[in-house]
Amino acid sequence: MALFRFLLRLAASVLLAVAVIAAVVDATLSVAADRIVLTPLSDSWAALSATSLAGARDAVAAAEFLLLDQALELVLSLPTAAVLAVVALVLYALGRRPRRRIGRFAVGH
Repeated sequence: MALFRFLLRLAASVLLAVAVIAAVVDATLSVAADRIVLTPLSDSWAALSATSLAGARDAVAAAEFLLLDQALELVLSLPTAAVLAVVALVLYALGRRPRRRIGRFAVGH
């Protein structure tokens, strides 16, 4: 279990680092364009692997569940840095060490 928590925290750290890189890229583009530029996740994903993006969209469409398709499109329209940061936060929360419950109500210490 400790190894699984470690792997979750490691993945969270990597995703957070990538989110910071995406935020720096957006900030650089914003300064260059003289306006706020936020790269959607779909653009970043398409730049890395357009075939896997198309495969994900096809898989969701094949599920024939309308809300899932709309949810995917909503997430893909959000800024890359924000999506990756939220996923990193969730992974870190899942991988955190459980609170110690022994001695919680100890008297006289």
